[in-house]
Amino acid sequence: GFQIDDNGLTVSAPRWVTLRDIEAAIVEKERWIRSKLVEWRDFKARRKLPEVRWTCGGSLPYLGAPLTLRLRQQAESTRLVETEAGRELHVALPGDALEAQIKDSVQAWLQGEARRVLGARIAQLSEGLHVKPAAWSLSSARSQWGSCTHDGRVRLNWRLIHFALPVIDYVVAHELAHLKEMNHSPRFWSAVAQLLPGFEAARDEIKGVDIASLPV
Repeated sequence: GFQIDDNGLTVSAPRWVTLRDIEAAIVEKERWIRSKLVEWRDFKARRKLPEVRWTCGGSLPYLGAPLTLRLRQQAESTRLVETEAGRELHVALPGDALEAQIKDSVQAWLQGEARRVLGARIAQLSEGLHVKPAAWSLSSARSQWGSCTHDGRVRLNWRLIHFALPVIDYVVAHELAHLKEMNHSPRFWSAVAQLLPGFEAARDEIKGVDIASLPV
């Protein structure tokens, strides 16, 4: 078996296969391997998010669109502001605030937004299956977008707030469907489709995104 990922090429074979046979198989598949490595690099480049500058004027994605950071010492609290130039996040910090302070303030605001938005999407989408989670909470996992336990508790990664609503809805629908089917059988995917017809595009968009590459 040949697998292409962030680590490059991984070859798996039964113990009885000789090293010479493995090398011969690699030579035989060389053109395919090289083309797939190029495709993977291109895919990762398209998925890579720009690095955030934690300063006044820096930008990060919020609900799938850029959000510009503005430091406002006079502001009572950090809040979203719509301007002619686009959306801005007015961070209640002085102009000489340290990058770590700005990052902490923005992350706290984003987590609050994640709780609000995800809670609303759970409430709306759960009506489609006539079932609600026993409880739900935010997750800071670095390897998965969501999870659902056998006792009906759902966890959703707060970093989903960086994505547009169709992607958020897909992850929410995915975990809600597990309340019916704790597997990934055809019946499970039917439940996802019942909640969110045409979910495939959103699934493909978030597939392969490295959570660790997100701004916060």
